[in-house]
Amino acid sequence: MFKKPKLSFWQIWNMNFGFFGIQFSFGLQQSNMSAIYKYLGAEESELPLLWLAGPVTGLIVQPIIGAISDGTWSPKWGRRKPFFLIGALVASFALLLMPYSSSLWMAASLLWILDAGNNIAMEPYRAFISDKLNKKQLSLGFLMQSFFTGFGITLANFTPAILVSLGLFALTDKMDNGIPVFTYWAFGIGAFASISTVLYSVLTTKEYPPTEEELAKLQEEKSKGNVLSRTWHEISEAFKEMPLTMKQLIPVKFFSWFGMFAYWMFITSTLGITQYGIAADAINDEATLQSTEYAEAVVLTGQVNGTYNIICFLIAFALVPLARKLGAKGLHSLALAIGGIAILCIPILSHSNILFEIPNPFGDGSIAVTQLYLFSFGLGITWASMMSMPYQLLASSVPKAKTGVYMGIFNMFIVIPMIIQIFTTQFFLYDLLGSNPVNMIRLTGVFLVIAAVFTLFIKTNSTNSTIEESE
Repeated sequence: MFKKPKLSFWQIWNMNFGFFGIQFSFGLQQSNMSAIYKYLGAEESELPLLWLAGPVTGLIVQPIIGAISDGTWSPKWGRRKPFFLIGALVASFALLLMPYSSSLWMAASLLWILDAGNNIAMEPYRAFISDKLNKKQLSLGFLMQSFFTGFGITLANFTPAILVSLGLFALTDKMDNGIPVFTYWAFGIGAFASISTVLYSVLTTKEYPPTEEELAKLQEEKSKGNVLSRTWHEISEAFKEMPLTMKQLIPVKFFSWFGMFAYWMFITSTLGITQYGIAADAINDEATLQSTEYAEAVVLTGQVNGTYNIICFLIAFALVPLARKLGAKGLHSLALAIGGIAILCIPILSHSNILFEIPNPFGDGSIAVTQLYLFSFGLGITWASMMSMPYQLLASSVPKAKTGVYMGIFNMFIVIPMIIQIFTTQFFLYDLLGSNPVNMIRLTGVFLVIAAVFTLFIKTNSTNSTIEESE
């Protein structure tokens, strides 16, 4: 019986450092893709379909990669690490090319490649935590990923504003395709961060080799057929044997991720309308897209998103004792409710109402912290919990030998709501919600509160008790 040792804080830090680069990449697309599409001529109503790449690649790639990585072992490369590296290389390639997009189809195609790379890298990272850490350190491991999620997306979101604040570029500096020059440099920085941080984790962390019994089982599985047939069998069996806790997480994931996807898609337009006086029916006009007001809304999107991710990484470790006291279920319900209420307040918060000022670390003068950032604080608590607590609940309920495939299937509960959101958005936005992006943001808040209620009904259990955990 293998006894997982207790790892030091810095060992857990090193193994998760690559998650920073992966999330930097995700942060760039969250805050910039809607604007890039619109600079290339997309209408607001076309954005949902243009964002389809993320959920579809996640739906297809993550369960497959999870199942394949469960059945992989190389004495030299390990089980999960090869997938981190391959995914990071693919994502870096797409990040470098994205700002050069000359048409919508080119940008959309590159987003498919970018999301495929990010999903190849990210799925095994979730299983990596369960592979390496004993039960008592799972909270720290997943909350460490929340820290790097917040830190990576924070820097991604603030990079354009930092480049402008340092005087390196002006808001009006544009490439030939209309995309701001600061976006080009932000994506280049993201490509470097993606590959370098993953490479650091790969070189500094060793995976536990399988036992003789596990190796024999892997060989037995390989003898059953080719990789595709084995993978399909693993995924099918995992669906049939899905633990109760995982089933009860489905509505929680549905409402929270449906809402967050709507938030990322429509926050720039919402800020343009609520903070810069752009009329809702003029948000797609060519004059609006080339205006200083819209450029300021793009930068502000990075700043408020960066702020909620700052809160995410600052609060991540503080949530460890709170998770022990309230339990993963109680903490997650509370966090979702806080985020839902915060997002509902966005239309009534003002960016012109200054709460206080802080010194500007990137230039002269000070930075004004306005009333608008209050929602970022609440959403940061939600985001820290979303990046950790559901995975802790899952890791404690699934068999160790099938961690990868179950983590991949679990991702389907994220991407299926996104796909549903894409194909229902036109109904919500243009028929039911009055053709106003602000109302999609309000819908996000309502859905997070609903997810908080569903979380309270989860029953937890552990099927992973066959592994003796060390103190």
